[in-house]
Amino acid sequence: MFATIDRYVLREVATALAGVTVVLLAILVSYQLARILGIAAERGFPHDIVLALIGLTTLENLMVLVPVSMLLAAMLALGRLYHESEMAAVRACGVGPERLYLPVYALALPVAALLAWLTFEVGPDARNGAEALRSRGLRDAEFGQLTPGTFRTYADGKAVFYAEESGADGRLIHVFMQHHAGDRVEVATAAWAEQRVLQGGRTQIVVLHDGERIEGIPGQAGFRRIRFAEHGIPVVVPEAGAGRTVPERKPSRELLGSTELVDIAELQRRISMPIMVLVLAFIAVPLSALRPREGRYARVAVAILLYFVYANLLSATQVWIEKGRLPPEVGTWWVHALFLAAGLLLIHRQSPITRWARRRRYAA
Repeated sequence: MFATIDRYVLREVATALAGVTVVLLAILVSYQLARILGIAAERGFPHDIVLALIGLTTLENLMVLVPVSMLLAAMLALGRLYHESEMAAVRACGVGPERLYLPVYALALPVAALLAWLTFEVGPDARNGAEALRSRGLRDAEFGQLTPGTFRTYADGKAVFYAEESGADGRLIHVFMQHHAGDRVEVATAAWAEQRVLQGGRTQIVVLHDGERIEGIPGQAGFRRIRFAEHGIPVVVPEAGAGRTVPERKPSRELLGSTELVDIAELQRRISMPIMVLVLAFIAVPLSALRPREGRYARVAVAILLYFVYANLLSATQVWIEKGRLPPEVGTWWVHALFLAAGLLLIHRQSPITRWARRRRYAA
């Protein structure tokens, strides 16, 4: 059973965690919103894809923010207790600072479990969904329904299409199309045209009927003029995720049985996220102990710096594993051990025996 002090501290830390997470998430989402809207305006993504991308990006940001939110929440909540002398009153009642670990970990353990579920199950699906939406948006922007009376460009401006009007059956009437194939330029006119989509939407063929094509290299002689009854011009849209790192989008069950270094590094990164929450919660308790007359936010900057060093070391370790410079057996575990040792050192420095020995040394 929790005592009154435990419930009080738990409520303070939980309130601070909710507030910090909302504020940090709002900052990151506003940045991502501007970036996504810029890409959507540049490439002409549909509105429903933009909204879905914002939602998936918010979910990815949440997984990154949970560890630092837990650290800052514990720092702010416990720092207020020290700053307003509430911890002095608690100590006078015979309750030491080590008792703070009970309410802090009563919150940190379910938060770490939730983050583990997000990282192992939801995260890969969210990344795959985001890549699928980007591919769909790129395809729709490139292959949207051709509109009569307007020029439409394809394939980064390599193809230009124009039609005067559309028929009742969806045909495009009196069509003009220009297509660049290397140094060659093809200019075609046709009585009518239609659209055909292949390969799951990644390839579209604009089929021209009853027309004429002129092709050649600008500035050189030897242009050819060809009459045709039917002429198809394919345009391929590359996948949005082509060439990107695949392991971060793999399901966790595939990573578990893999012997590839990149998969092992990605698996250890996912395991590190909930462990990071627990280690930072462990460090937050001694780090939040303020001296008399020390401001409530005096150590927030130290906490943020600590988080960045922790996160950057984990990222560097992941790269070292991928490149074979660090054995997977060592992996990211040494980073967690290092910061756990830092937390133990802080506890040791604040222990009554250490303070008593320090006072005796100064008195001597």
